[in-house]
Amino acid sequence: MGKPRVFSGMRPTGRLQLGNYFGALKSWVDMQDDYECYFGVVDWHALTTGYEDTSEIRENTREMVIDWLSAGLDPEKSVIIRQSDIKEHAELQLLFSMITPLGWLERCPTYKEQLHQLEGRDIMTYGFLGYPVLMAADILAYKAEAVPVGEDQLPHVELTREIARRFNFLYKPVFPEPQALLNRDVTLLPGIDGRKMSKSYGNYILMSAEAKDVEERVGMMVTDPERIRRTDPGHPDVCTVYAFHKVFSKDELPQIEADCTGARVGCVECKRRLARALNQVLEPIREKRRALMANPDLVEDILRDGARKARAVAGRTLEEVRSAMRI
Repeated sequence: MGKPRVFSGMRPTGRLQLGNYFGALKSWVDMQDDYECYFGVVDWHALTTGYEDTSEIRENTREMVIDWLSAGLDPEKSVIIRQSDIKEHAELQLLFSMITPLGWLERCPTYKEQLHQLEGRDIMTYGFLGYPVLMAADILAYKAEAVPVGEDQLPHVELTREIARRFNFLYKPVFPEPQALLNRDVTLLPGIDGRKMSKSYGNYILMSAEAKDVEERVGMMVTDPERIRRTDPGHPDVCTVYAFHKVFSKDELPQIEADCTGARVGCVECKRRLARALNQVLEPIREKRRALMANPDLVEDILRDGARKARAVAGRTLEEVRSAMRI
């Protein structure tokens, strides 16, 4: 038996922030030796909520793939693709759309959530409603057995399973019903203002940020609002800086907590400690990124090779699909 196959993807948003790294990318890197991995830049998905302006998609794709490589994704171990290079995704989405009941899409919780979050945007389109079908095509084109996702994406995996089940019932068994692969070790880092880390909030730290930028962003972090003076005891559990220390300064955590609650160290010094710890972790990523940036053709070469490998697999799947549907 070979390794189980997985597929996952990210929309091309440009350089990744630390929330992206700890929320998904780090687990992708860790699973490369145990799974047959397909990772995609899902640029068609970017059009579902951002179809008006496509000017940055290509450059965002390049920047994001460089971040993937800098973090440790290895094109010798994983197939790295750009979704729009694999036309089989689009054909399979079209065929799946013929058998997917409208009610399945309308009841999808993420559809309702995004309608609320993006209120005022003109996103009432066929593509936006149907993007979970495209996601199912992304996964099932490779007959992936597992999908690494966060909890918020579980409804999409379940819909993929339902589409696979319906296709297998209507025609003949072709697709597995993929399982969600939840990362139990995922670390949710807050933004520097204490809210969810997000580019839309401007409260992020890039995983490729230079040392000086890291120091500046850490210096802006919100701390315990009740600690007014240096001599006041702190409350680490309500401090954004301490939330980062729990990830980046694990060995020193008891001392950091004691220094804070005992008012032995002020917030400014605590932030300096964090900046040093953060930069120690990020420097190898920065170094690798600089080396990758020196080769301007590297990303396209990797995506071209990934497309070749992926189309061979997806093409065989589509042959089975057409045969099963007698078209």
